[in-house]
Amino acid sequence: TVIPRELELDGAITQWGRRTIKYCLPVGSHPLMTDALLHQARTVAPGAPPAETSLFIVGHGTDLNDNSARAAKDQTARIRARGNYAEVISAYMEEAPLISDWDKLSTQPHVVVVPFFIADGLHSYEDIPVLLGLETEGGTAASQSEVFRHNPRELRGRQLYYASAIGNDPLMVDIIVDQVRAFQAPNE
Repeated sequence: TVIPRELELDGAITQWGRRTIKYCLPVGSHPLMTDALLHQARTVAPGAPPAETSLFIVGHGTDLNDNSARAAKDQTARIRARGNYAEVISAYMEEAPLISDWDKLSTQPHVVVVPFFIADGLHSYEDIPVLLGLETEGGTAASQSEVFRHNPRELRGRQLYYASAIGNDPLMVDIIVDQVRAFQAPNE
């Protein structure tokens, strides 16, 4: 909704003078995203037994758009259906269920949190760590932040593992290329 509006796109294909803008589907809805999220979770918490682990997929969420959390909810349902973890929960920064309530939303001794963002920006290296209780305040530059480097952390009686944003996972390259191919195939 926001990107097409801000770029003044007419639809999937928009002509801007001599340029053609092709607007692909969001990567968050791609089927391989499920594998990327699971890969990110396994990478950050290789020793956490899945049968004793709660996996959180954390999105932004907002009351301004009913679809804001849709991709995170869909991916959570896909992961839950695979049965890889004892619990798979979607939580958000600005809408319920809130990630700040992670210890009330989960029951397992190991908790893995994967931010559902395209890159490590303010939300993943500053806002979410404060909401989780890993940090007391933000302000540290991402390059100097230790929040992704210390796993697990003992917090609220649990072992908490915090991953970097899903956009950093190596499978993202395959997802983006596949989105472009899928867009071009019907139009060739």
